[in-house]
Amino acid sequence: MEDNISKYPLCPFRKLKRSLLALFCFPTSLFALLLLLLLSYNGASIFCIKVPSFLPKTPETFSPEKKFSPENKFVRKPTKSGSNVMFAVKEEIPVSKLQIKLPLLEKSNLLMRRGKFNVKSFVGPTLKSKLFSQRLKEFFNGVGSSSSCKVRFFMTWISSVESFDFRELFTIESVFKSHPNACLVILSSSLDSTRGSELLEPFRGKGFRIFAISPDFDYLFKNTFAEAWFDRLKKGDVDPGDVSLGQNLSNLVRLSVLYKFGGIYIDTDVIVLKNFAGLRNVIGAQTMDLESGNWSRLNNAVMIFDKKHPLLFKFIQEFALTFNGNKWGHNGPYLVSRVVSRVTGRPGFNFTVLPPPAFYPIDWRRIQSLFHAPRAGLQSKWVSSKLKHIRKESFALHLWNKHSRNLTVEEGSIIGRIMLDCCIFCNSSVSAL
Repeated sequence: MEDNISKYPLCPFRKLKRSLLALFCFPTSLFALLLLLLLSYNGASIFCIKVPSFLPKTPETFSPEKKFSPENKFVRKPTKSGSNVMFAVKEEIPVSKLQIKLPLLEKSNLLMRRGKFNVKSFVGPTLKSKLFSQRLKEFFNGVGSSSSCKVRFFMTWISSVESFDFRELFTIESVFKSHPNACLVILSSSLDSTRGSELLEPFRGKGFRIFAISPDFDYLFKNTFAEAWFDRLKKGDVDPGDVSLGQNLSNLVRLSVLYKFGGIYIDTDVIVLKNFAGLRNVIGAQTMDLESGNWSRLNNAVMIFDKKHPLLFKFIQEFALTFNGNKWGHNGPYLVSRVVSRVTGRPGFNFTVLPPPAFYPIDWRRIQSLFHAPRAGLQSKWVSSKLKHIRKESFALHLWNKHSRNLTVEEGSIIGRIMLDCCIFCNSSVSAL
């Protein structure tokens, strides 16, 4: 019987049985190795983490506003290629660690970009700026004019020529209304142009001495502490910070030009109310302590100093040694406040701090009240009283730029009446300010 059975082909069931027996008879060590390889491959496909690059590929992917906004907080959304990883592992890099590590990388790249782009755009020499010294001396000495400049006003303008508008032009009007024989120099590359010359031509047509000139920073900073600081800035060794580099350079240029030539510096949002005759080596207080009568903060929007005054030297030194491009006002109003508080009472410094009514008769928080016409009896009395006080006590009025730029000058308002006092081209609408 057995011999007969062995002659028949094996049925499928017996073939499967033998295959299974052969598998389980496979050497144990080889089976374990095969199992280990399978597990390793599976683990690698599931738990392999693809870490995204933290370095920006294009300027568009790196935006300080986006990176530092509360909505983002450095948490990156998973991409399609990494979505399986995030859901399989269920673990993200802690936000606290990202906040520590990412800014270091981003700050390094940001500093490098600023050093190569922003600095050049603001301080790169031009053919006109290289002739700065010669052109300015010719202007001061009266070349092409019947007289030299005895009273010198300076302004800076770091924005485009298109943004030099009615407000800035009216500031110029107020300068020449109270100082018809003065010379006004505007340090600005954008205004030192054909369009800039067209804007200023009406003043020249009336015989006023006005000159827009591209500044030579190397010349202005030479032989001061600013010289070494500026060299480091051009090499990319100074972090310009988040505050506009142009704004901080304006803070330094106003100090340097006064130190180099002496004269009067005013911001382009300051209305000059009366002649500055008799003012010498003065700076104005923005706020005062009512109890003690001492100033609590100074401002650098109006400064009048002799050439090479020691206080200006200290201002420039403080700028170079303590520059911080991330704090608004640190290199401007707060700087002059720090230095004056240290040198007050020391021999060799001869200057005067004028009280707030001299240049800052109203705080920036209330500047809008000067633009509104009186609505009722009490308000009308306040307007009349305030206007009388400003006309009597103030040499100039600071408009606090962005806090009043979008306000309309209403007829009968304090600003409207002051503009009628200080205008040269009085047929223009006062609401244009």
